Amino acid sequence: MKKLFIKTGFFPIAFLLAVMLSLVGLSDLPRAYAIQAQSQAPASFDPATIDKIMTDALKHFDAPGASIAIVKGGKVLYTKGYGVRSVDKPDPVTADTAFAIGSSTKAFTAAAVGSLVDEGKMGWDDPVSKHVPGFRLSDPIANQTVTIRDCLSHRTGLVRHDQLWVSTGWNRDEIIRHVASVPLSYPIRTRFEYQNIMFLAAGLAAGNAAGSSWEDVIQKRLLTPLGMSTATLTVAAAEASKDHATPHTKRGNKTVTIPWRNIDNIAPAGSINASARDLTSWMLLNLQMGTFDGKRILSPATVREIQMPQMVVRLEGRWKIFFPEPEVTQLSYGFGWFVASYRGLKFVGHGGTIDGFRAQVGLVPSEGIGVAVLTNLNGTQLPEAAVYNVIDYLAGLEKRDWNTRISDAAKQLQTESEKAGEARLARRVPNTHPSLDLAAYEGDYMDEGYGPLTISMDNGHLMLRWAKQSTALEHFNYDTFSTGKTAAMELVQFTLGPDGQVASVTVFGTRFNKVRKAPGT
Repeated sequence: MKKLFIKTGFFPIAFLLAVMLSLVGLSDLPRAYAIQAQSQAPASFDPATIDKIMTDALKHFDAPGASIAIVKGGKVLYTKGYGVRSVDKPDPVTADTAFAIGSSTKAFTAAAVGSLVDEGKMGWDDPVSKHVPGFRLSDPIANQTVTIRDCLSHRTGLVRHDQLWVSTGWNRDEIIRHVASVPLSYPIRTRFEYQNIMFLAAGLAAGNAAGSSWEDVIQKRLLTPLGMSTATLTVAAAEASKDHATPHTKRGNKTVTIPWRNIDNIAPAGSINASARDLTSWMLLNLQMGTFDGKRILSPATVREIQMPQMVVRLEGRWKIFFPEPEVTQLSYGFGWFVASYRGLKFVGHGGTIDGFRAQVGLVPSEGIGVAVLTNLNGTQLPEAAVYNVIDYLAGLEKRDWNTRISDAAKQLQTESEKAGEARLARRVPNTHPSLDLAAYEGDYMDEGYGPLTISMDNGHLMLRWAKQSTALEHFNYDTFSTGKTAAMELVQFTLGPDGQVASVTVFGTRFNKVRKAPGT
């Protein structure tokens, strides 16, 4: 009887143990427990399979060029370039061609903070103001509690407000000073809201804690020890390099080159430029729990914390494109990495988007797999599709047509956005007029966060000028104007005060109060 109990009792105990382990993380489970691993990983690596995945992706997304880096089992498996660096020149993309990796930089910033945490110079839960004097949030409760952890996991309650760094030309300190006056859209730690300026704050904190700068910390603690010899931190350095890609965009059916965007003022959120070969050592560092080439760069505890889910991300909106259901059943954000359950495997990855470039770095820790794909085309989904296709091949998962799946999802979201814009146009009330003569809307307006804005008359039309932007306004209805007549227009709404005169204007979701009246009023 005792023997029988042991034999029949073993299965439920083992099953319970597996369930308990799954709560810790899919990467901790034996390979046999991984869901949807319906076939075996390839017995031998076939470069021709990777080449087909990449050439099919270039053709499907009509991209000028791309490169790929693959690591597995602690080794570099494959690096290669495809297509051309520029449509205007025949120079081919190589494994050493530098691309802007955009927001894939965020994981480097998190790792830089982590290296300082390891040395006791910072803590994940340190108040941001401890390391960035003058940093604050406009909400009193959020301001009292905001930490480095909050900044690195996009949970401060502040929505993007990218105009503050894209359009103004403000330096880093000025951006931090201005964002202090921008209202939060949600209470702190209640919602995931992707936020580049908070990564700027984290990068400044790291530089100050190290007694230097974000650039110095990234170079000395990560790029140099990882041997990332072609990686750079500025647009000027990237353009000066011998082997670099040129940014492109689509204009109608034509692919054309565009200038590099200088993002030095938001660098910790997205300014790294790197080659596929550079990224092999970066992926190995993260897959090997902080070691590279036998050297300890980050502690295992720090790597675990960085790759730990910190904030739940709702699978909706644009995130549905890059993390499609049912293959992705859960999505969170760690520190500079998205953390997902991809076909039963823990996936740690991050994309990058900056004018003319797209990137994706994806890791599957339980399999020791890392894949990075870079391309020189604006707004394409090529990197995500290629990364998923390569992971499926290397992990032995059932094949999916990710090129079609992801591009179709992007088109659907674009269609939904256009319909929303058309619905807004349809709600326009026809045959209305502004409450006042157009000249009465002229004047200077001010918001503490966004700074000064001017409305002036120009050839019978109102002109809006803010920072580097200058836009002619069209009458929409009543006291609302628009920046054009398309579904993608921005609405500009004036509000009258009790005296019947213009008191404020709302644009970018921000209210600017009038500080100088129109001439003659």
